[in-house]
Amino acid sequence: MAKCDEGYRCEVCGGDVEAVTESDLYLRFVLGEVPLELLHRLPERHLRCNPALAQYIVDAAFTPIRCDGLFSKAELDPEFVTAEERRVSRGYRRLLAIPTMGLAVPEYPLGVTPDTEPD
Repeated sequence: MAKCDEGYRCEVCGGDVEAVTESDLYLRFVLGEVPLELLHRLPERHLRCNPALAQYIVDAAFTPIRCDGLFSKAELDPEFVTAEERRVSRGYRRLLAIPTMGLAVPEYPLGVTPDTEPD
């Protein structure tokens, strides 16, 4: 069966990533970390299945995630953590808005179209 027929499976938990709003891959794309031409070739994960990134999401719509170990934000420079929380949270708000924005996939990343979500 083709990947588009199967949906997108999380490489960590094996469950379906049912919506763009719960996609680690699409959040990284929105943030400019994944180029468009690799989007269909990279593995998918739920946001919650990547705590190293998800720990930086600070938003009422997202239950906080804790990352243990060396990559825990508690172990990192506070200025870096503040900057990452701002950047990743902004990307998450964009991710949540995508289903209502009427954008084509190349327009998903921050900075491609005028941003209407708050900082």
